[in-house]
Amino acid sequence: MDRELTTKEKWQDRRKVIIRWSAGGAAVVVAVVLLAVLIQPSVKESSLRLATVDTGSIDFAVSATGKVVPGYEEIINSPITSRVMEVYKRAGEVVQAGEPLLRLELSEVQTEYDNMLDEERMKELKLEQLRITNRNSISEMEMNIEIQEMELDRKAASLRNEKYLDSLGAGTPDKVREAELDYTVSSLKLEDNRRKLQNQRDLAAADEAVAELELSIFRKNKEQTRRRLYDAGIRAPYAATLTYINNEIGAQVGQGEKLAMLADLTRFKVEGELGDMQAGKIAEGYRTTVLAGRDTLTGMVSVLSPMSTDGLISFTVQLDDESAPALRSGLKCDIYVVYAYRENVLRLPSGTYYKGEGNYDLFVREGDRLVRRRVALGEANYDYVEVISGIEPGEQVVISDMQDYAKQPELKIKPSKKK
Repeated sequence: MDRELTTKEKWQDRRKVIIRWSAGGAAVVVAVVLLAVLIQPSVKESSLRLATVDTGSIDFAVSATGKVVPGYEEIINSPITSRVMEVYKRAGEVVQAGEPLLRLELSEVQTEYDNMLDEERMKELKLEQLRITNRNSISEMEMNIEIQEMELDRKAASLRNEKYLDSLGAGTPDKVREAELDYTVSSLKLEDNRRKLQNQRDLAAADEAVAELELSIFRKNKEQTRRRLYDAGIRAPYAATLTYINNEIGAQVGQGEKLAMLADLTRFKVEGELGDMQAGKIAEGYRTTVLAGRDTLTGMVSVLSPMSTDGLISFTVQLDDESAPALRSGLKCDIYVVYAYRENVLRLPSGTYYKGEGNYDLFVREGDRLVRRRVALGEANYDYVEVISGIEPGEQVVISDMQDYAKQPELKIKPSKKK
């Protein structure tokens, strides 16, 4: 027959149950913790690129894209409408100043030039003929005036004689008046002829000036034709590399059509494009950093287009070293235009993680863990990014690609194996 348990015995049984359940719960917690530790996401330390936050100066820059182009290019256009008769050079060859590149068909222009030479000679002869005619006309008028002057002197003497005779009573007043009238008329005619002579001189000078101007204009036109005839030989204007040439023998070319292109491939510049939203951060004279392949070059914005095309502003960078070995025509490059400078800035080395001003979720090292933290970043250049808030000097931040762990709040760092 069972006996009833005492209160003490009941309490001991209950305590045993509590102990068993507590032990089981503790075991579960330990197991969960161990399991959490075992399955916690981790990353190898050797795969991380860590950067230390520090304080220093930053040249703030706006990024742009560009390409390397020859320092100087020239397009040679056809000076006349003609046909390609001979081609002396090939694209890619280095040519010297004055060296022939190709020859055009010149018979029509040559005939035009020969006709102009004949016409020029005719105009010269006509001008000389005009000068001779004017000299003869003026000479004849001058001779007539000299005769009239002598005639007037004779009539003046006759008038004095009549007045003298009249004073002696041997003459008559009528003869005096007649002599006076004859003298006055002759004097007026002489004065009129003198004015006509001056007018004739002025008219002759004007006619000759017009003829000389016409001849001068004609000679300029003839010189232009001669220049076109010379240019039709298509010569290199300076020593350079021939990058293009029309090598189709017999091809018809119009006046102004491209025949060849020359480039100086010993010196280069960079042509860049920047979104017009950044227009306030670029100006002529601003310093630049150009990443050409693996090389870093410096330069200055030398030309800035005042117009925006398809939302882009074009500009040209004059490089400090125009002949750097890394440069080649057509090479794509990144350009950083420096527009501001600040000191005592909290900064972080730049990397692919940076996409512009804003908030970023970056992994910060805390011992053997990486903890994701919200970090505010400001402006940047090629080397550094401005840190606004979220991290302190001396802390290490992962700046390599962590997209695979974007949803993880924390990562364990696996130490690199020692060799």
